[in-house]
Amino acid sequence: MAFVSFRAEGRSSYGIARPDGVFDLGGRIGSTLPDLRSLLTAQSLGLLAPLQEPTTTDYASGEFTYLPILPNPSKIICVGLNYEEHRLETHRPVATHPTLFTRWADTLTGHNTPMILPSNSSSFDFEGELAVIIGKPGYHVPEDRALELVAGYSLFNDGSIRDWQLHNSQYTPGKNFPATAGFGPELVTPQEAGALPQKAIQTRLNGELVQSGHLGDMIFSIPRILAYITAFTPLAPGDVIATGTPGGVGFKREPPLFMRHGDTVTISIDGIGSLTNAIQQAGSN
Repeated sequence: MAFVSFRAEGRSSYGIARPDGVFDLGGRIGSTLPDLRSLLTAQSLGLLAPLQEPTTTDYASGEFTYLPILPNPSKIICVGLNYEEHRLETHRPVATHPTLFTRWADTLTGHNTPMILPSNSSSFDFEGELAVIIGKPGYHVPEDRALELVAGYSLFNDGSIRDWQLHNSQYTPGKNFPATAGFGPELVTPQEAGALPQKAIQTRLNGELVQSGHLGDMIFSIPRILAYITAFTPLAPGDVIATGTPGGVGFKREPPLFMRHGDTVTISIDGIGSLTNAIQQAGSN
């Protein structure tokens, strides 16, 4: 099963992805569970009967606009330098613990909606990533039980404003311009996704392959990441963990390769889907 958050007929909702569109859960239970985050919370508390795969579609493809899978996560935690090829291209030392930074919810944008190139930068870089979406609360969770927290997986483009990121040693400014991170299109459950390590992750800019790797290439595995994060902060349903990007990022190329107005970037992961965003200059239509 896979879930989407979307906008149709002037309202925001969420539902179950269908081959030809979406089944609108929000239209049925939105008065008590208004968004996907609240649905995940209710499921974690055992307040809902198991959802059944629908046989009907409320909105056909093209009749709705994708929102970020979780438009309102409480926490977005990103892992940096989590693929060896990327660590090497950035000339960073081997680390004992994951490199973490945070994003804010207004940095997110959905599938087939623009990622915004800010007016005060021309260094907009792509970073294709697997996103882990939390489905159960957890604090001080051991590594061998960490996957029990996972509601599902999605795709993430950790769009980076490199000149602002490199103003100092911290990442926050370059990672938090509005609508710079693509997130979606679907939350795919672990059962639907299957085993992750052999799945390919690829990024294409205007159809050209610019990043390629496998999820099994991560330096810190998903259980290790979740155990480390929950050692210092609780996670809750609807929180998002972006797990890092393979090598090939634009600012380490010669010459550098950045996303420009009118470009299209697509991230794909086997069994999880494809996330596409056009690049739009701030202030343009």
